[in-house]
Amino acid sequence: MNLFCAGKYRFSLGEKAYVIGILNVTPDSLSDRSRFLTPEKAAGRALEMQEQGADIIDIGAQSARAGSTVLSPEEELERLLPVLMQLNGRLAVPLSVDTFYPQVAAEVLKYGVSVLRDLNGFDNAEMVAAAARSDCGCIVMHHRETKEEIIQDVNQYFMEKLDILTNAGICKERICFDPGIGFGKTQEQDLRLLGNAGRLHVDGCALLIAASRKRVIGAECGSPPYEQRLAGTLAAHSIAVADGADMVRAHDVAQAVQAAKIAFAIRRARG
Repeated sequence: MNLFCAGKYRFSLGEKAYVIGILNVTPDSLSDRSRFLTPEKAAGRALEMQEQGADIIDIGAQSARAGSTVLSPEEELERLLPVLMQLNGRLAVPLSVDTFYPQVAAEVLKYGVSVLRDLNGFDNAEMVAAAARSDCGCIVMHHRETKEEIIQDVNQYFMEKLDILTNAGICKERICFDPGIGFGKTQEQDLRLLGNAGRLHVDGCALLIAASRKRVIGAECGSPPYEQRLAGTLAAHSIAVADGADMVRAHDVAQAVQAAKIAFAIRRARG
């Protein structure tokens, strides 16, 4: 049986679809409208998502919004560490942190973080080294623009990253691949990826689909506000899970958990 391993945590792939709950601590977040910016409120939301069935809590301090200011490593840590300290010993599920800074990765791993999610796909050798010094899980995201056939390009990228990470001592059970919906992709490419999750698996590694409230959802639904893209998100994630995705990353955890259960049950029933 294939596994995704993150520190002391083990996720059996093929037994269920796992939900990663999104916790933004960015003041310009278009999705959370800064509701969870203070450490106390952020920790409260993380605990709420755990109660709603989230399998992993993913904390992001760096805005991925177009045109946003890139934080320095010091500024990123100023937002992350108070939240991590608030959550110390209070969660039964693993914590993930979004960062592309090796020094941030090394620091947050000291505070009980079990997963690193790098939107730059672990392109930085120092980031790979920081992960290799720990036993954390690594979520590796495809983020480059391409004019090639998108499924082929993403799979090639995943294979390249698999070689780099395993050669650094990070076993494949610690690697989860993310095709990067909304990052360097056209609308058509995003739809191709969402409709072909089953073709994106690499050598037994976990596969994450993260389309929650993204542009691809809005564009197909008449551009509703971010907070009104739940139905479209559930549809996209459910199709991906039914086709083979192991995990989804979602803002609306309770709804995502229910949808993932049904989508996975349907996948299993296909037999």
